[in-house]
Amino acid sequence: MKRSEFSNTVVWNLFLITMGSLVFSAGVNGVVVHHNFITSGVYGLALLIHYESGSFSPSFWYLVLNVPLFLLGWFFVSRRFFYYTLYGVLAVTAITRFMPLDFNIEQQVYAAVAGGIICGIGSGITLRSLGSAGGLDIIAVILNSRFNIGVGKVALVSNVLLFSLAFSYYSPDIFIASIILVFISSIALDRVLSLFNQRKVVYIISDYHQDIFDQFKDDLSQGATYLKAQGAYTGKDKYIIMTITNNIQLKKLENIVFGVDNDALFIVEDSFNVLGSNFGSRKVY
Repeated sequence: MKRSEFSNTVVWNLFLITMGSLVFSAGVNGVVVHHNFITSGVYGLALLIHYESGSFSPSFWYLVLNVPLFLLGWFFVSRRFFYYTLYGVLAVTAITRFMPLDFNIEQQVYAAVAGGIICGIGSGITLRSLGSAGGLDIIAVILNSRFNIGVGKVALVSNVLLFSLAFSYYSPDIFIASIILVFISSIALDRVLSLFNQRKVVYIISDYHQDIFDQFKDDLSQGATYLKAQGAYTGKDKYIIMTITNNIQLKKLENIVFGVDNDALFIVEDSFNVLGSNFGSRKVY
């Protein structure tokens, strides 16, 4: 089974959602609630309601607040996304309700950093699936799939309203610590989403382009594309080798290039989204 086919299987997606829910819930139960922090999105709103009302658990409010958001997933994404997300919401609700945990982090700043990293990683793992854990993830997925807006950025911007609401209820220390938590969480989330997707686009300009290509084709089993170009100063026709590789192969490729031509020009660019051929399939919810 190809990697792209396996990533669409029910077993793999349920595994990602379960693991993501476990990690996120560990951050909430192990750090966040012990310092009265607010997380991002709908779970943050659920925590705020719980702190201020003292009634029911955050997991209960999270489940209730997600009900209207399910409709967005149903109508604007897909049925498959809806059912995976329903499972994710139920998983987070159950785990945060019944998993007692305390990492015993006393310093507020340390707790904000740790909570942000753990919650962000958990959310990122879940969003690598074809579903989500509900809340603003549903809106973020819609915006990301339609307008290519980063999921972490959506979460960060949307929390302006949440923290504006929470400002009058919190001391400055807890308020700022919660902002730190959410900021770090959004960074961790984006990092997890880009994990294993990072590629290097390499451009090689050399008069020995054929020798270079033959060698790294044989040694690295690497494909490439020739781009026709013309030297601006000399007016001579040239071929630029364009290839896509990863961090592991990059140094080997560099050694091959300069082993053939010491005067070659070796240009490397980062790319976080390479689709098609053998690199990965387009994610369709």
